[in-house]
Amino acid sequence: MNTSLAQLLIFGIVAALANVLGGLILFPVGVHKTYKKILKYILALGAGFMLAVSFIDVLPEVIELWLKKTNSQTAEALIFPMILLLIGYLLTQFFEHTIAPHFHLGEEVHAEYLISTSSAYTAIGGLLIHTFFDGVSIAAAAQVDYKVGILVFIAVFLHKFPEGFTIASMVLAAGKGRKEVLIATSLVGLTTVLGVLIFYFIGANIGLTVAYALPIACGVTIYVAASDLIPEVNHHGGKRPLVSMSVFAGVALFFVIHYTLRRVLES
Repeated sequence: MNTSLAQLLIFGIVAALANVLGGLILFPVGVHKTYKKILKYILALGAGFMLAVSFIDVLPEVIELWLKKTNSQTAEALIFPMILLLIGYLLTQFFEHTIAPHFHLGEEVHAEYLISTSSAYTAIGGLLIHTFFDGVSIAAAAQVDYKVGILVFIAVFLHKFPEGFTIASMVLAAGKGRKEVLIATSLVGLTTVLGVLIFYFIGANIGLTVAYALPIACGVTIYVAASDLIPEVNHHGGKRPLVSMSVFAGVALFFVIHYTLRRVLES
């Protein structure tokens, strides 16, 4: 089943709106308090789902693509795509934690975490690389297999609310208000849509084919899940075993959706 531009745009726009809503949820006090309580569980669920998508669906697709591309069944054929995956992982590390400082999700709203405007915007700038590749991941995965595209979209969607919450926290901690939160979360969300559009329209023209884009995007996804979300889950979960169990629930949710989609699309 081929994925149309309209379907890809819907995926990208819905993911982008999740960024915005995740930021705006800071403003209604009652909603904010309730959301803050369940934030760690959403993070854990998203982390488990993203890890499962990366290792069970996306990585096998990368291997299959490159074995066909090189017409080889040897391990040497997979060296280059694994280098691309590593590049995606390290690229995210570079932009998020080398150029930009690291912040714990949702903590920056407190007075003791007040930060400078430049620090907040630098951190948001660092997030743009992985939000761009969120869009590339959705588009590239959907071009390979519609089912995989849906699963990658769900994985991206699950971490967009906490991501918007984080962005809003930093903006508010820098002394800004609702307008700046809306601008910042919209910008990050639009970067995801931009990733979808650039890959769909000009990816092939600049050599960014699925075979090259998918392993890089997979590296970015693994980084976000394993190096961003899991440490946040551990940080916020403390000694609460239910938070850790939510990671496994995310993996279980992946398998439920994975096999449900397979039956629906094959029927």
